[in-house]
Amino acid sequence: MPLLFGTAGVPLSAPNSSSESGVHRIRELNLGALELEFVQGVRMGAEKARVVGAVALEQGVALSCHGPYWINLNSREAEKIKASRERLIHTARIAKILGVRSVVFHPAFNHDSRPQEVLERVTAELMQVREVLAAEDNEVILRPETTGKPSQFGTLEETIELALRVPGVLPCIDFSHLHARTNGRLNSFDEFCRVLEQTAEGLGDRWVKNVHFHISGIEYGLKGEKRHLILADSDLRWQELLQAAHSFGVEGLAICESPNLEEDALILQAAYQALG
Repeated sequence: MPLLFGTAGVPLSAPNSSSESGVHRIRELNLGALELEFVQGVRMGAEKARVVGAVALEQGVALSCHGPYWINLNSREAEKIKASRERLIHTARIAKILGVRSVVFHPAFNHDSRPQEVLERVTAELMQVREVLAAEDNEVILRPETTGKPSQFGTLEETIELALRVPGVLPCIDFSHLHARTNGRLNSFDEFCRVLEQTAEGLGDRWVKNVHFHISGIEYGLKGEKRHLILADSDLRWQELLQAAHSFGVEGLAICESPNLEEDALILQAAYQALG
């Protein structure tokens, strides 16, 4: 199956909140992936990571992880930029032990900087992170995410450009965020196809064969994202999104961030499989 569907965090129906329990529940549900949420900080040591990674390998569940929210590579304070680099490096180190393919993260806030300035700064900081990881033979892919508010760095074009500039970087395309940051635009089969086509033209097979999507319902306003919703309560045309992904034949992970997690993940997976 070209796309593996999974949840952003341990499924709600798991018997407990442990990562191992989450992996087992993903397999019981016949889903294919689990994104471990380190958004409040990486609270997993190396020994635990080895155990979780072994369970995921045994169960045939593909893992990814989401780095801490407290990453801002465009902070006005040098100490916060340094701390952001260290958080990303630490996440990547645990990810390697886990056997994780990708680390998703929100790169920066724009503040009052011009977009090009933010791009240059984030590029320089990610190059430093990548140099540290390369010295440790850590090939985990860093995934700057398309973000849900115009105040955040993370347009589709910006994430593609980072992937072109920095080795070991590929986008995490959050279609719900793109829908929200455009105040309800980017919500049709043709528009979804343009997103996929633009990314494929820029990055080629290294992205087409290894995509990472976030999908959920979403509430938004003039300033972009407000909160995630279940698919049924959102205007996101997710069926057309799945049709676009299927028509492009992309491979990788599609992670559901809806509040009901596995319910919507299963809906997405079933609809995708029905496309043949």
